[in-house]
Amino acid sequence: MKKEEIVNILEETGAIQHGHFILSSGKRSAIYCQCAKLFIYPEIAEKICKELATKISSKIKHEIDYVVAPAMGGILVGYELAKQLKTKSVFYERVDNIFELRRGFKIEPDAKVLLVEDVITTGKSANECIDELNKIGANLLATVCLIDRTNSESVIQDPISIYKLNIPIYDKDSLPNELRLIEPIKPGSRNI
Repeated sequence: MKKEEIVNILEETGAIQHGHFILSSGKRSAIYCQCAKLFIYPEIAEKICKELATKISSKIKHEIDYVVAPAMGGILVGYELAKQLKTKSVFYERVDNIFELRRGFKIEPDAKVLLVEDVITTGKSANECIDELNKIGANLLATVCLIDRTNSESVIQDPISIYKLNIPIYDKDSLPNELRLIEPIKPGSRNI
């Protein structure tokens, strides 16, 4: 797929939205990525994830034991990528604000894993999961996401992604005039 086709699909499905958004970090943006909207259309999501799986396979030559996702955003992407890559899918979820493997999920020491997110901006959630994977001795092959919004301040750098989106992120006190005129919304899943 060409970049333009990917962008069109992401915008048409609502996975990329325009407005004034409060990110989970508290920072502000004129563009928000809500990849869950992509998964309203399973055939389209499958097509996008197949492109990402192809990209992963071209970069990683090891067998992958697990696709691991932080809840909430990464679960659907992780599941579909695991299906495409013919491996297992598990996810971390927050308990008392700390990521844990629950529901009987286990990852063996030295297991080869991909950490998968829908969107990586600051990398906070991904980094928390990487810390947990390091504690159990997992072998992290790569960090992967549908949309890479990282910048020089992000904890995670250069994840494998289907689309790199370079957009400014602002502190509440340093908004450009066009964003000051739009009522902000906080559409993410953190703090639900």
